[in-house]
Amino acid sequence: MIELKNIYKWYNLGSNRSFVLKDVSLKIDQGDFISIMGPSGSGKSTLLNVIGLLDEPNEGEYFFQDENIYQLKPNKRKQVFQGNMGFVFQSYHLIDELTVAENIETSLIYKDYSGKERRAIVGDLLDRFNMVGKKDLFPNQLSGGQQQIVGIARAISASPKLLLADEPTGNLNSQQGEEIMELFTTLNKEGVTIVQVTHSQKNAAYGNKIVNMLDGQLK
Repeated sequence: MIELKNIYKWYNLGSNRSFVLKDVSLKIDQGDFISIMGPSGSGKSTLLNVIGLLDEPNEGEYFFQDENIYQLKPNKRKQVFQGNMGFVFQSYHLIDELTVAENIETSLIYKDYSGKERRAIVGDLLDRFNMVGKKDLFPNQLSGGQQQIVGIARAISASPKLLLADEPTGNLNSQQGEEIMELFTTLNKEGVTIVQVTHSQKNAAYGNKIVNMLDGQLK
């Protein structure tokens, strides 16, 4: 599905380079559930952002379904992201002024869905995640776990092939975190490929592969 080859990411500090990623090569197969682990500053989130096309390396190759991503024009690259990937963030990234239902719908607005289709998709997700009774509430009226569920519902609303999660349980208590990880397991069994960054050995164990990082390199 995805193959990264010899990825380097650095920042120039005067005449020196500060490396964030060094010679990273990684293969992600359809149906994988990969957990990326490592200490703070090891490059985990940067690697996830490179996989999710939110950041670009200085060197290296990225193949998505055998297509060389960095040889595509920006608008075509954007289509790859929008058509295939969903992102779940630690801090939820919900829009405070929108209701639960409206937040879920945001990822569908700029795609080829009619208003009727969008409402149907949102309705199905609200039902699936037992959030129908909260559809008209605003984010500040929800618990942390409920906000993260809304973020996940938004991320999968357009049926992405790949779900990327950056410390998805970092702001949740242990019970809420376990519920989110069980939800990821269910999505993975349904065919969604998942790559998560986590500090938690317990959460990492939900994946079928664990990738360890240290000082910008895979170990």
